[in-house]
Amino acid sequence: MSEKKSTGWQNVRRQLDNGSKPALIALVKDLYDASPDNRDFLQARFQAEKNSGTALEKYRHKIVEQFFPVRGFGKLKLSEARKAIRDYRKATGNLDGTIDLMLTYVENGTEFTHQFGDINESFYNSLESVLNEIAQLLMGEGREFYSQFRERIQRLTNHADDIGWGYGDALRDQVYQLKNELAGE
Repeated sequence: MSEKKSTGWQNVRRQLDNGSKPALIALVKDLYDASPDNRDFLQARFQAEKNSGTALEKYRHKIVEQFFPVRGFGKLKLSEARKAIRDYRKATGNLDGTIDLMLTYVENGTEFTHQFGDINESFYNSLESVLNEIAQLLMGEGREFYSQFRERIQRLTNHADDIGWGYGDALRDQVYQLKNELAGE
């Protein structure tokens, strides 16, 4: 039986294991220079500050830009905004920063509707999905962060009163559930 040639991560791993430190640094530098996403990832991974760092603000800007760009109208590329949340979490593992970005997403989507009127069902499904993820995190591994985000979460209900597609009701239900579950914390 012939031995299969190793491809993919196994081959890369073997090369990295055998590489010198200067070669590894040069490789990381090449990756850093190759794309803005790589640059953001590496800066986020190696930042000294936790939640107040510039990396969090870069990822927040990517989210806000989809709803309220500096120029023109929001493109509402929700997949780009959600990708920013995933990329930040993957790069940093920072749970409170991730919840902060998720909340930024829901706040900006809610504010967008408040300013421009109802959008469509998939838009609200996306907002609800992220809101549900926030609730799961806060009732699970991120329980300690509820008090940090409580006011922002409760403020959302003020903007969601007249929003259609069931979003306003879903938002109020989720906020109520969080309040009942975590009020004493």
